[in-house]
Amino acid sequence: MKIAFFSTKSYDRTYMDQMNEQFSHKLSYFDTGLRSETAVLAQDHPAVCIFVNDQADDETLEALQSQGVKLLALRSAGFNHVNLDKAQELGIRVVRVPAYSPHAVAEHTLAMILTLNRKTHLAYDRVRDGNFSLERLMGFVLHDRTVGVIGTGVIGRTFARLMQGVGCRVVAFDPYPNEELQQQGVEFLELPALFAESDIISLHCPLNKETHYIINEQAIDQMKDDVMLINTSRGGLVDTKAVVKALKHHKIGYFGLDVYEQEENIFFEDLSGSIIQDDIITRLMTFPNVLITSHQAFFTQEAMTSIAKTTLQNVRDFEEEKELENEVCPAEK
Repeated sequence: MKIAFFSTKSYDRTYMDQMNEQFSHKLSYFDTGLRSETAVLAQDHPAVCIFVNDQADDETLEALQSQGVKLLALRSAGFNHVNLDKAQELGIRVVRVPAYSPHAVAEHTLAMILTLNRKTHLAYDRVRDGNFSLERLMGFVLHDRTVGVIGTGVIGRTFARLMQGVGCRVVAFDPYPNEELQQQGVEFLELPALFAESDIISLHCPLNKETHYIINEQAIDQMKDDVMLINTSRGGLVDTKAVVKALKHHKIGYFGLDVYEQEENIFFEDLSGSIIQDDIITRLMTFPNVLITSHQAFFTQEAMTSIAKTTLQNVRDFEEEKELENEVCPAEK
């Protein structure tokens, strides 16, 4: 089947081409992101593959349908950038990659915690400049600290076990508490209690109407002073303006983000020679206790291989009219 890939980088093409030797689809790659005005590139392609910052709103989906698109394949787990109701109305089926590498994201989260705590990023820059001072590099011992995990899907559960391995007390919030985690010593709390008890809070929940700005000014007020907040899930979970305010007033002591609510025109691009127009992220970049990575938590060899395999298998299943194991329907929102 012919597949049009939007927002592709060299690594996307490398892993898709390698995996496609097993599938023999016809792949067309476009550097540009999917928008209503770029949907015309999908002409004569029954399937379109998009990433997290592509748009699949009403206008774009209508444009895709007019080009003959029948399948929208997401090479991501999240699907908040797709209007599922409209896709269903237009007869465009949507599939995703539900769990490509939970260990990759969980390990990146731990890396951010360790970096912010022990300030290895600052020490690295200092030593390169010949500065071997330990002033302002003080950290704390993670062992026995309380880590709050919001969302205990596959990634959240993996991260919780990692933190238990470090010797932390782990508490969690999820509308559907996980029995296996409970048996392993994870205590499920309501959000106010989790906020009040956690030294470190890590977000691992999907973005939907219920979780949008789950971290807001009211939530921050309930947290411990000097709390560490980490987001490797979805940018819209965090009211970034409220976090900036809390950083300025020393309520939040550390902030690590791999995702950002306005990342669409920033992340995955080389802007080193440009003036960044987003005032909020440029403000965040001035804080020494903020660590920003550009949506790279998933970015491992294993994850890229899994994304390619599942994506191409999803398309084959559609082509062969098989049950779509990874289909996303409006009821899942």
